[in-house]
Amino acid sequence: MIPVNTPLLDGNEKKYLLECIETGWISSEGPFVKRFEEEFSSVVNRKHGIACANGSGALDIAIAAAKIGPGDEVIMPAFTIISPAFSIVRAGGVPVLIDSDPLTWNMDVDQIESKITANTKAIVVVHIYGLPVDMDRVLDIAHRHGLTVIEDAAEMHGQSYRGRPCGNFGLISTFSFYPNKHITCGEGGMVVTDDDAVAEHCRGLRNLCFQPQRRFIHEELGWNYRMTNMQAAVGLAQLEHLDAHVKRKREIGERYLNRMAAFTGLELPLSKTDYADNIYWVFGIVLADSCTATPEQLAKQLAEKKIGTRPFFWPMHWQPVFNKQGLFRNERYPVAERLAQRGLYLPSGLGLTNHEIDQVCESLQSALS
Repeated sequence: MIPVNTPLLDGNEKKYLLECIETGWISSEGPFVKRFEEEFSSVVNRKHGIACANGSGALDIAIAAAKIGPGDEVIMPAFTIISPAFSIVRAGGVPVLIDSDPLTWNMDVDQIESKITANTKAIVVVHIYGLPVDMDRVLDIAHRHGLTVIEDAAEMHGQSYRGRPCGNFGLISTFSFYPNKHITCGEGGMVVTDDDAVAEHCRGLRNLCFQPQRRFIHEELGWNYRMTNMQAAVGLAQLEHLDAHVKRKREIGERYLNRMAAFTGLELPLSKTDYADNIYWVFGIVLADSCTATPEQLAKQLAEKKIGTRPFFWPMHWQPVFNKQGLFRNERYPVAERLAQRGLYLPSGLGLTNHEIDQVCESLQSALS
């Protein structure tokens, strides 16, 4: 079986985990948490890092720290994982959706200003699959309209925009350390910011809003989103190999592109834009209109050859949970819809070998024909 993701754990993970066990520091109070926060925030050139339990928790914290509340409109992409919209809705905010750019698969920045109203408070940017959003334009729009920018960089470990690290834009940026990310803790997340007050607020929100002097008296509702010392130990070991992980991801992406260059019926990811080279967090393909197969049929054929795949994100306006709440009625986002209906991604984890890539390509070509 070639799974859709195989993590790479060939550094100091075992050594650091053993240290946690031998010292007894296994909870969120252990020293690896602070080390991971400091070293990760340094990599993305942020003043503060706040480690937490997962990337969705990081978004909950970010939305709360940005003071998104009832009736506040927050602009975000239609095509993304559901987590940003969940965080906005739970805070009482209203997600306002933007369709995708058909080439980069990111939110179409040209559409943002048309969605701004007197109730708009923030823009949540989500970098999708391997290429970042055009941040200069987003930041310009936000500055002119007085909006907060929250950057979801969950898929962008080691990526940069015009030489500036992703995770360095806006008031707050968030990351995920799920096993398919370039850095994994098994589960985990991080909030990064340059604002001292926002950082302190995020630390409180992560930790049930305990107060330093009156621990069990609470002025605000928070979460138990603490990261354990063991998670941080794995994350720190992974961070030590980030450059090598990014290099390998790009090698995987380029090998796929070269092998598939002559395939018909496929739309392949862009290798670069004028502001970034693709980091290929996952290697996605979109079935061209000329292809009579569906992603489900293709996935089934590949599964028969013991090759894992995964569908693309399902757009927010088609999510039953939001439709039941009366959100996004009669809204259409044709590019996001096409990506969802025609896209899937192939095995692209860091543990993937060149031989396995070639095997995937041969099987894919056979299935397409």
